[in-house]
Amino acid sequence: MKGFQKLVTIEEARQKLFNNLKIERRTVVVPLAEALNRVLAEDIVADEDLPRFDRSAVDGYAVRAEDTFGASQFKPKRFRLTHADEVKVGEAKQVWTGTPLPKGANAVLMLEHTKRVSDNEIEVLVAVAPGENVSKRGEDVAKGEVAVKAGTRLKPHHLGLIAALGKNQVRVYEKPKVAVLATGNELVEIGKTLGENQVYEVNRLVIASLCRELGAEPVDLGIARDDIEEIFGKIRLGLEKADVVVTTGGTSVGASDLVPAVINSIGKPGVVVHGVAMRPAMPTALAVINNKPVIVLSGNPVAAMFGFEVFAGPLILKMLGAEHESRPVLKAKLTRRISTALGRKTFVRVRVFQCNGEFYAEPISARGSGVLSTMTKANGYVVVPENREGLEEGETVLVHLFDAVEATGEHV
Repeated sequence: MKGFQKLVTIEEARQKLFNNLKIERRTVVVPLAEALNRVLAEDIVADEDLPRFDRSAVDGYAVRAEDTFGASQFKPKRFRLTHADEVKVGEAKQVWTGTPLPKGANAVLMLEHTKRVSDNEIEVLVAVAPGENVSKRGEDVAKGEVAVKAGTRLKPHHLGLIAALGKNQVRVYEKPKVAVLATGNELVEIGKTLGENQVYEVNRLVIASLCRELGAEPVDLGIARDDIEEIFGKIRLGLEKADVVVTTGGTSVGASDLVPAVINSIGKPGVVVHGVAMRPAMPTALAVINNKPVIVLSGNPVAAMFGFEVFAGPLILKMLGAEHESRPVLKAKLTRRISTALGRKTFVRVRVFQCNGEFYAEPISARGSGVLSTMTKANGYVVVPENREGLEEGETVLVHLFDAVEATGEHV
């Protein structure tokens, strides 16, 4: 534990990072067709009512509601069909979903509640109330109303509403560029031949994918050997090309853990946090160089993912103007006890499943922060507070989901 006797809490670490950082968001206007999953940078305000007129909500006949009163299957009423722009007493006009309501009409009869008796008449089999089956002007969005708020991650339904308001482009936050660097003499590019004591480098792919998932644009800096000059040059390049630099490896306290010292030699204030009271990802370091954040993650893949989840993810969301986004959560019962150490916030991988209408969380045995399969077997994680020595079997916990929950018939 040499070098990590004094660990800061996750909350203290975040505070130190943001206290040394002034986040500047940039915006860009993009075509609506290219705005999916972008974060809106301005409120979308309706310039006019939506719909712009009273319209039929169903296929059927526009009528004066009061003319239908008393109608039933046993005592149908007859209505004359009209093709005029106005419906008068005892008249009906055929309309389709979305058709403007003709003058004089205040309700629509569904087709299945009528019977055609001739070319010019129908029988009405039910009574309708004023406004029934009618979409009123401004019912969807009223003129001057905020239709979609700034900070919204644009999904297909948001795009549809914005399009219905006649807008074909939107202002969104620019995607932050995140430079990703892996360090270590033991690392080999995927697809190349492994030498003795070497491993394939996977962290860059994982971190870049996490960046894309959030809406950031990764910039690949490749692999740096455990060499001060090489690491120095790669990080400097990342600072020139990107808004954030994320490195993996070289952040513990061994002879080859050079990254924090290199960062301090590049610029001020340098490393503001090194060592966090969390498990996995305890060796995480946070730095700022000339108002650009540098997140130094563990070289162990699972620890790197949780370090990203806790620090890089919230930072990127803040830069995107989407800082209030969070993973979906649900409550579940633990299928067995979890043991953890006091003094560190512990992130436990779990597999959540549904059985007999209840959710259960099965802890995934972890043999270390480099065991990637524990992430593929899990679909969420549970956070054990620093002041708990584990959680009990049957205890209800809050699970943060990163994958879908399956319904299963297995017994607990």
